[in-house]
Amino acid sequence: MKVYDSIKNFVQLPYAVVTIGAFDGVHLGHKKILYRVQELAKENGGESVVITFWPHPRKITTSENSVKVLSSLKERIKLIEECGIDYLLVIEFTKEFAELSPVEFIEKILANTIGTKKLVIGHDHRFGKNREGNFDLLKEYSSKYGYEVEEISRQDIDQVGVSSTVIRQALEKGDVEKAAEYLGRMYSLTGKVVKGKQLGRTIGFPTANIIPEEQDKLIPSDGVYAVIAEVDGQKYGGMLNIGLRPTVNGTKRTIEANLFNFDKDIYEQEITIYFVKYLRNEKKFASLEDLKKQLVLDKEQSNYFLKNTQLV
Repeated sequence: MKVYDSIKNFVQLPYAVVTIGAFDGVHLGHKKILYRVQELAKENGGESVVITFWPHPRKITTSENSVKVLSSLKERIKLIEECGIDYLLVIEFTKEFAELSPVEFIEKILANTIGTKKLVIGHDHRFGKNREGNFDLLKEYSSKYGYEVEEISRQDIDQVGVSSTVIRQALEKGDVEKAAEYLGRMYSLTGKVVKGKQLGRTIGFPTANIIPEEQDKLIPSDGVYAVIAEVDGQKYGGMLNIGLRPTVNGTKRTIEANLFNFDKDIYEQEITIYFVKYLRNEKKFASLEDLKKQLVLDKEQSNYFLKNTQLV
């Protein structure tokens, strides 16, 4: 897949089959659209093209500066590529770009930049200034700019029964299994391992303190999870705590993973966590010894769920 990070660099294609969207998380609903684009491109001897935006448009068009994403840009690019798409155009979503009218978007982006011949959009897709553009407008201008437009029906999308909002709500409740069901894969989080207070070592459970690579990435709710960790291409079972660490009077939310059968120094290295199962709420224990006893139980429970989980 060829990735363009600017409209001006994109070279117009002979027969472009295109879709547009934020594609946050690249979930099963998104994949239905992406596979249709790929199918039409093959049928017509053309090229499949995805137009996406970064940062998330809602960060610019609303007051939701705290909007959390299901995938970093790097993750989104990888997931779209895995769907077999030929070209990806990532448009920087700015206040200026948000002012582009729907008709200007059709003319400048779809027609003059891409050379769109077929366009596939999801049900009720909106675009352009104030989200005024829709399927009817695309249809109205299709003959003028020489493209055909196809809408994935509400029925088709509802059959998948998934949206980014539903996935966010599941993760905010710690329901990583439901999120995985809708995503078609385990929810993951990538970040750098930094030095913490190293208290885990004193009770036999050393942890990797993780700082997410994408500051706007949605972190699941506080609690303890069974996880799979990927380090240097190798997969390890483990457990992870998200929260304030009340037993040691923590005041800052942290993400800390204990990897099983692992003793390497990975400070400053990248690690990816795949969420398998929510185990329990975070709680304050009377002593570090009581915490250690609970961690032994957490590890047993994690191994129980991990033994039936394929290391992704």
